[in-house]
Order: sequence, then structure tokens, then C-alpha cells
Amino acid sequence: MNRTLLSVVIALFVGLGIGYVVHRPADSMATMATSASADPAVLYWYDPMRPDQHFDKPGKSPFMDMQLVPKKAEGGGISSDTGGVSVNARMAQNLGIRTALVERGTTAASITVAGTVAYDDSANEVVQARTRGYLEHVFVRKPLTAVHRGQALADLVAPDWASAAAEYRALRGLSGANIDSLRTAARQRLITLGLPEGAIRHIDKTGEVSTHVTLVAPRDGVIAELDAREGQAVEPGMPLFRINGLATVWINADVPEAQSAGLREGAPVSITVSAWPGRHFDGAVSAILPQVEAMTRTLRVRVELANPDGALVPGMFAQVSLENPASEAQLSVPSEAVIRTGERTVLIVAESEGHFRPVDVKTGAEANGKTVILDGLEDGSRVVVSGQFLIDSEANLRGSLSRMSAPASEKNP
Repeated sequence: MNRTLLSVVIALFVGLGIGYVVHRPADSMATMATSASADPAVLYWYDPMRPDQHFDKPGKSPFMDMQLVPKKAEGGGISSDTGGVSVNARMAQNLGIRTALVERGTTAASITVAGTVAYDDSANEVVQARTRGYLEHVFVRKPLTAVHRGQALADLVAPDWASAAAEYRALRGLSGANIDSLRTAARQRLITLGLPEGAIRHIDKTGEVSTHVTLVAPRDGVIAELDAREGQAVEPGMPLFRINGLATVWINADVPEAQSAGLREGAPVSITVSAWPGRHFDGAVSAILPQVEAMTRTLRVRVELANPDGALVPGMFAQVSLENPASEAQLSVPSEAVIRTGERTVLIVAESEGHFRPVDVKTGAEANGKTVILDGLEDGSRVVVSGQFLIDSEANLRGSLSRMSAPASEKNP
């Protein structure tokens, strides 16, 4: 009896359950379906830098130091359609996708590059021997010694001067029709042998002949090269001292080739050096050397700068700010948004409802973090500045898969 009653109760509950499922309201079923479709299934995980490799569980990428990204079914986080990629708002936030508005304006800006202080090569002079002899005394013995105009550098003894000076002195006491021309020729010979004008005047005044002469500095500066030693024999034309002036110096700055288009001679320049914090040196571009350095792809710019107090010393590093002239208004985007593959230059354009489309563009000059767009983009567009590599790789992958799965008739029309 009890068993019969138990069987009846069980059958009653089973019937009620089946009836609830069969006669459940349609709106409840729709709610469940909507809930199931709100969070689509993950198909696989992948590394954005290697999208062709798929993984069946999340984790760290074996290729890069980054987490794997889930690939969800169509309508989920990332999907692709013809000509672009769609990303829902939640996934875009998780991936850190940011966009920026394409702007039209001028690209006038100052270019700041590194430079080096150097000697002004046009302000150096060489002191050399003009006759055969030897150095009796050398007064300046150390390189980079500061000297002043007229300062004694060395005493030179020139025996060859004795005979030429005696000839000139003898002609001074003669008279005749051709004596003046012979006297002039003898004087010119003394000048050619390197006898200073003061020594010649001394012969004219006293009649005394000296074979000693003191070599003096022709300008203010420093001894950049020193090739003179006491007792050293010298030959005509042998360089003994090279003096570099410091009243002006050169600043050699290397400008990247991509930023050199607007450079011009005479452009204003502002220079700072770490040795003099807070001090600015103003100058102008004196020359743009017509050669690009092959290794660094830079163009050398020379700035001539007055240095009256000697504050700038050759070898110092400098920060050089060159003013570029303003150009006409052009479209520009943040430089970080530009994808350069070597063969293509791509921007990811953000369209409505989370749709992104890769666009091939032609770029121009770059300055202050902005890159000029010459062709391929419209004013008022928005471009992706963060996360664009992921979108571009996804679009390329989906495009490749679509081409691989296309019928043969579509591949080879």
C-alpha cells in the first residue's frame, strides 16, 4: 500500500516538471537566450604579435612578455567584417584603445638636437719657418696654452740671413743708375727668406745684421698644435705652431634627415650647455653641409657663435634648438598612431559603433610628435593611437583567412 502511494506521488511531481518546461512563458525563454548570447564563447586565445598561433587556454605568451588575448565568437569582443574590425565597448576598454582627432594646421616647430662645440676653422693661423735654421729658444712648450697677439713663441737662428743681409747692407752704401733696383731686389730677398720687417728696418737704421729672430703669435687664441722643440733644425715651410682663435666658435648639430626639409641658412638658433645652466646663447645657421651621414641618417648644420668671454670651450655638448619656418596648413596625426611596415604606412580609422578600418596613407614631415598626412585621410576623422597594432594584425589575419577559404573561382577570376 505504501509503495503504491509513493509511486503515485513521484509520478505527480514528474508530470508537473514536464508541464512547466513545456508550458514555460515565451518571454522567459527569450531572456535565457539573450543572457547566453550576451557573453559569447571564447574560441581560442592568441598573441597579438603572433595571431596565427592559437592556444586553448589563457596564460602568458611563449613569444612575448604579455598575456594572451581571447578570440570570441562573432558578436563578442572582436569581430571582423569586410574591410575592417569591430570591437565592442567593453573589449575596447580592456585593450586600452584610444583615439585622436585628425587636425589641420601648420607644422612650424623648433627642432631640438644635440650638438658639439668646435673650433672655428676659419679663425686659425699657422706659425712656420720661412728659412733654414734652428730653434734656439722655445717659450711656449705646452699645447692648449692661451697666447695673445704679439707674444713671443720661439727664437729662430737663420744663418742664411747673414749673407743676404750683408748684400743688402753693402748696396745701401752704393750709388748709380741701377743701384736702386738692385737694392729693392735685395730687400725683397730678405722678405722672401722670412726676415721680419722690423729686422730690415734695424739694418736700414744701424747697419747691423742679425741672424736671430723671435717668432710671435699672430692672434689671440690657444696653441692647438705644437711642433717646436729647442735645438730643433727647421726647413722652409715647416709648421711650428697652430693657433686657434676662441673669439668665435662653431656648433656642429646633427639634424635627422626626416626633419631637415625646412632648414635654411640664417635661421635663428638658441643654444644651451650644461656647463652654464640657465644661460642661452643666440646665433644663426651659417651653413648646411651638403652630405648626409650614412650611419645615423643625419644632416650636419653649422652654427657660428660669438664667444667674447670664452665661456664656450671646444668639446662641450650643447642642446641646439633650430626654428623651422611655418608651412601651409596640412592634416596631421599623432606620430604614435602611424604603423610603418616597411612596405606600407597604415592608420587605423575609428568609425561608428566600434568599427575600425585600416587605411593606407602617405606621410610627410614629422615634428613635435605630429606627422603630416599627405594622402589617404580626410579631415575630421578619428584614428587609433593605442592598440592599433592589435587591430591591424586582426584585420590582416581575418583577411588572409577569408582569402584562403574563398572558392577557387573567386581567387582566380
